[in-house]
Amino acid sequence: MTALPSLDEDLAEGLPEAAAVDGLAGSAVRRARAWLSRAAEPGSVAFWRFVEDAGPVEAVRRLRSGRAPDVVRALVGARAGQDASLEDLLRAERCGARLVVPEDDEWPAGLLHCLALASVEEPDDPRYHSPRSTALVPPLGLWVRGSARLDELADRSVAVVGARASTAYGEHVAGELGHQLGQRGWTVVSGGAFGIDAAAHRGALAADAPTVAVLACGVDRPYPAAHGALFHRIAESGVLVSEWPPGAAPHKHRFLVRNRLIAALTRGTVVVEAAARSGAQATARRAQKLGRQVMVVPGPVTSAMSVGCHELLRDVELGAVLVADAAHVVETVGRLGEDLADPPERPAGPRDGLSDVAVRVLDACPVRNGVSPERLATVAGCDVLDVLRVLPALELADLVERTEAGWRLASVPRARPR
Repeated sequence: MTALPSLDEDLAEGLPEAAAVDGLAGSAVRRARAWLSRAAEPGSVAFWRFVEDAGPVEAVRRLRSGRAPDVVRALVGARAGQDASLEDLLRAERCGARLVVPEDDEWPAGLLHCLALASVEEPDDPRYHSPRSTALVPPLGLWVRGSARLDELADRSVAVVGARASTAYGEHVAGELGHQLGQRGWTVVSGGAFGIDAAAHRGALAADAPTVAVLACGVDRPYPAAHGALFHRIAESGVLVSEWPPGAAPHKHRFLVRNRLIAALTRGTVVVEAAARSGAQATARRAQKLGRQVMVVPGPVTSAMSVGCHELLRDVELGAVLVADAAHVVETVGRLGEDLADPPERPAGPRDGLSDVAVRVLDACPVRNGVSPERLATVAGCDVLDVLRVLPALELADLVERTEAGWRLASVPRARPR
């Protein structure tokens, strides 16, 4: 039986950093990023900058030998002496997952570039960096479960987020959005949680469209547990995505960190329902900071689950757009001049197409007693000849009728002969 290579043996192949072959990173780079994904919690500006400057392989060497800067070593702590990278990669393989890294062709570099730009704007002094829970930092790697390519799914994608304690109205809207977006060839991205997230995912699946769930735990660990079947269906046509390695637990702080990926991996974020204080609002505000369009579905003013949505719409600086269906969403984030929403259908009325004179004559007609054309001309403010010209057309349209006393509004539309 061939012995599996140790971490040091794998990293030795990365001198210098192994170049990608056929669009895939070398084994040294992949294993180094697997180790880094467990060594430190994602979201740290200082840690991301350290890996970017040193490269993933050299970063691991420095951390394990104690040669990394103190601020970075403090982020790793006791994990520096541990290594579960190979186990993580094998565990991912067993559940149909893989580690996608920036060196791979599958990496959604174009969409995630906004996070790199945001990180560059952070101050040099680590003491003044944004908190890890809100910092806009690129991921070091993404564990992806499912056969679909992450970059292709994310290319035309929209985030649909909202309250866990959603109402029937919110779940209906989210499901319709997911279904309609899927039919239009757009990928729905959400967090796999109860409520709006699950409704959006199920709507997309009902349209036989792929969907993406960004998790705050390992891709092999369904959370909530009740969504195990849902996650299995998502992985069959779409993907499950996480920054944390297989087996990682869904700690509360990880959900806050995860939200930036939902905003960054999509063309825009739709908030369906949100309480006055909610993670959906936080995701929307991160999307705005990343230059993404924020869209909001309004709700009843009496609903506590729509307070957050209305606050987002009232925030002028946020620039949120009110949307009611997938057509509005696609028009907002789609290609200019191509993805346009059709105007809403308006029921045809008997007055449609009437001339200005005909409308005035119609308004002048009494309901009960008929009057002469001269009287109609006086009330309508036009010539008698104009009245005589439009009355036959109004009669044919069953809008007026002639009585012994004169003209009046038709009481009951007459059935047309077949």
